[in-house]
Amino acid sequence: MSMLPVVICIAAYLLGSIPTGYIITKLFKGVDIRTAGSGNPGATNVYRTAGAAAGIATFILDLLKGFLPVIFAVMLLGNGRVLWWVLAGLCAVAGHVWTVFLGFKGGKGVATACGVFFALLPLGTLFALALFLAVVFLTRYVSAGSICGAVFLPVYSWFSGEPRVLCVFATLVGALIVIRHKDNIERIINGTENKFGRQPGGEVKNNG
Repeated sequence: MSMLPVVICIAAYLLGSIPTGYIITKLFKGVDIRTAGSGNPGATNVYRTAGAAAGIATFILDLLKGFLPVIFAVMLLGNGRVLWWVLAGLCAVAGHVWTVFLGFKGGKGVATACGVFFALLPLGTLFALALFLAVVFLTRYVSAGSICGAVFLPVYSWFSGEPRVLCVFATLVGALIVIRHKDNIERIINGTENKFGRQPGGEVKNNG
């Protein structure tokens, strides 16, 4: 068997592992994102720690970490290799969540998974993104929007008749994202989750 699929998956993990939030916060603020805010190196914590530009840049780059490996897998491996496309996406998400560059402690995987599914399920991902934005607008909880999007996409994939391997993948990634938000879920239930854009003193704050 050609080693190309394996090489693509390894490259996907390494690309996913690039700690963009950590790097950008260091560049913008000279701060270790792991010691600021919630300690999460994702876009939301970067946003409140280093500002809107840094947060948006982190989200876009994290999204590309998921999108590009899958696109390259499709281009290099050709049609009919859905399993390997999925494995490339899985490796990218795993790299972000368990990055080798930060002692295997990374983000929650939302933006990178979004990139993966934009490549694999573009229409469903647009619906999930719309749901995310609606939930954040209504609740001011980024974490709630992320959880709703993570739950919606597997449901969409099963009901829209996507290949079984893709449905299973969406379900696994959705479950991973929900599990990674377990602390946020507890805070939402207890009424202690901070709302996006609202914090005493005017500083942007959210534990998502």
